Amino acid sequence: MATIPITKRGAEKLKAELHRLKTKDRPDVISAIAEARAQGDLSENAEYDAAKDRQGFIEGRIKEIEGKLAAAQVIDPATLDAGGKVVFGATVELEDEDTGEQVTYQIVGEDEADLKLGLINISSPIARALIGKEEGDSAEVQAPGGIRRYEIIAVKYQ
Repeated sequence: MATIPITKRGAEKLKAELHRLKTKDRPDVISAIAEARAQGDLSENAEYDAAKDRQGFIEGRIKEIEGKLAAAQVIDPATLDAGGKVVFGATVELEDEDTGEQVTYQIVGEDEADLKLGLINISSPIARALIGKEEGDSAEVQAPGGIRRYEIIAVKYQ
């Protein structure tokens, strides 16, 4: 099984979700199923069907998270020393060479990505264009509106 890179923060987030699913959501849905069963005829019991669907979702999500955590390669960006190169976990300050607009992104795993928070997926086009580059380098990214060029202003490991 291939390893999945994830930051320390992302692994903690997945562990917290797994804990919540196992200690709160799973017992809640089991209680809901028991209540629906107590109402009698299950063939026309919408509450029972909804609770069983929810149980299926919860159990599937638990298996998914456990699988991801088992295959995870946890990377703490603060301990990286990549010699100024852009690598997984690095925070990169960029300047759009056409507009002069500056943006900051951290390259993270698939489950952690949130563009609004400046967290981009390692497999996104912009992250793939940045990997291996250094401060002062330019990166070309194929965007929906055409090719965008970014200059790397700074690379941090935090």
